[in-house]
Amino acid sequence: MMIVGRIFGWLLIAAALAAAGRELASWFETGAYRTVAAGELWYDLDPASLNLVQAVVQRYLLPELWDPVIATALLAPAWALLSIPGLALAVLFRRRRRHRW
Repeated sequence: MMIVGRIFGWLLIAAALAAAGRELASWFETGAYRTVAAGELWYDLDPASLNLVQAVVQRYLLPELWDPVIATALLAPAWALLSIPGLALAVLFRRRRRHRW
């Protein structure tokens, strides 16, 4: 279980670095810095899954959860939304050294 959490954390960190790299590439192309929102990145990768998640949350889970909570999170920069849980998982599931007494 520890290795799965650690791998998932590092995958999220790698995705955050890729999202930051996308922002930097766009900056070098256009000359103007613009953050890439998490929802925009998700829509670019797979728009059908974003629409499916929205429909499931609004119809079957809790409609009030989508608009103030999830929609706000999807407006955050993609690198931040990916790096925070990635770093938390990487630290939480890190290898711990055993001390010999």
